[in-house]
Amino acid sequence: MTKTSRDSIGFRAWYYFRMGWGTYFAFIFAAINTLTVTYYLAIENYPSLKAVFPSFEIYIIIIVSIGIPLLVGIGYAHYKRTKARKAEVDILTETNPYVIRQLVNSELMIRLNLRMMERLINISKNEKISQKELEEFETFHKEYLEIVSKRGFGYRTGNNKNDDWSHLTKLLKENDDV
Repeated sequence: MTKTSRDSIGFRAWYYFRMGWGTYFAFIFAAINTLTVTYYLAIENYPSLKAVFPSFEIYIIIIVSIGIPLLVGIGYAHYKRTKARKAEVDILTETNPYVIRQLVNSELMIRLNLRMMERLINISKNEKISQKELEEFETFHKEYLEIVSKRGFGYRTGNNKNDDWSHLTKLLKENDDV
């Protein structure tokens, strides 16, 4: 275990506890509670509903057979068809410096690889590098050095804004303008 992991073992345990509670225990407990309360407080007191659901077991079978496919459909719609999921992903991306770093690195590597491939194609055709191409490579080099030298994790590094986030925001604006 790293020093950071040992220092934060309490916070890690708290996080795992909340995930286990919220994802599994609370969900199962709430489902059982809802089924029990709705059957014994609502269905048993209404003869017309009691005719449809003659026992608690039949009620559970019917509700589960309808509820699970319905909730799967709702979950699918949430992830694939609504803007709510996009907003969640946007928030997680904005607040996670590791995701931002990965996005910036990927974009930089793609641009660099494309330039290198272009140059290799020109070299294979025995073409010399033009002054313009040399200036573009030097500009890339300076830009990459600047980004790497100012990097830090989190929204703030010292009193400055995180440069990964600033760079990503700049790239998004440039793509919107195109």
